[in-house]
Amino acid sequence: MSVFNSSALYPHFLLTGFSGLENRYGLISLPILLIYATSIAGNITILFIIRTESSLHQPMYYFLSMLALTDLGLSTTTLPTMLSVFWFHAREIPFNVCLVQMYFIHVFSIIESAVLLAMAFDRFVAIREPLRYASILTNGVIIGIGVTITGRAVALVFPASFLLKRLQYRAVNVLSYPFCLHQDLIKTTVSSRRVSSIYGLTVVICSMGLDSVLLLLSYLLILDTVLRLASKAERVKALNTCISHICAVFTFYIPMIGLSMIRRYGQNVSPIIHVLMADVYLLVPPLMNPIVYSVKTKQIHDRILKKFKKHQLR
Repeated sequence: MSVFNSSALYPHFLLTGFSGLENRYGLISLPILLIYATSIAGNITILFIIRTESSLHQPMYYFLSMLALTDLGLSTTTLPTMLSVFWFHAREIPFNVCLVQMYFIHVFSIIESAVLLAMAFDRFVAIREPLRYASILTNGVIIGIGVTITGRAVALVFPASFLLKRLQYRAVNVLSYPFCLHQDLIKTTVSSRRVSSIYGLTVVICSMGLDSVLLLLSYLLILDTVLRLASKAERVKALNTCISHICAVFTFYIPMIGLSMIRRYGQNVSPIIHVLMADVYLLVPPLMNPIVYSVKTKQIHDRILKKFKKHQLR
């Protein structure tokens, strides 16, 4: 049996924007483009500041660099199809291109989840073992964590594309969003999707599900350590070092949970809301992370102002 039935040997996939608002796509694309531009500029700025300031060559900022790189990857992966839909009304996307985009979206999402967990571990070590912080989180350990995080994401998502290629599709398949997601591609199949669905659920449990549990455990241990500190000033100072990270965790997980809930229980909700939630899930974390860390992390904030003032004086 061929991969696809005879009428859909080369299936076509159509991306979906905000249905019914096509005549306003030019206006709608402006804030989307602004979000992308701000996300890319913000994350590049974070990377530049950390790269050029030797005082920031510390474990915390290495993990922040990983987060910025991940957010850049997520932004550049979704940007082409988003703008093609809203600027040129070009909805069609080849199946293989759709699979590639799906692969990278999920890889970067899983990497981001793991980086947030690594950053929680970093905060735990800094608060629990401040004198041994540098000796525990050495450059070798950080590189190992980065390689493990990337390897896990690549390995987990890799089989999903092959499982999807084994399924049968209609000649024309309409997707729910202006980009390709695994759960959305599965919905369009006309053959049994059981194996792909089970595998997709397994990936979520083994990545973001496990990461979220370990994140919660990390903060319970951090809170226990903070409460053991002698003075109130020390407790406040320790918790303040976690504020930016907590904001990043909420920025990532709340839209993800919201998208999952609306997909499962929002069958009667307007398709526009579904697209909006998916856009928030992929657009907001890359936008907010550099803003939060630039505002709430004094070292980053001061270095950015220093660079800006130096540029003005030239």
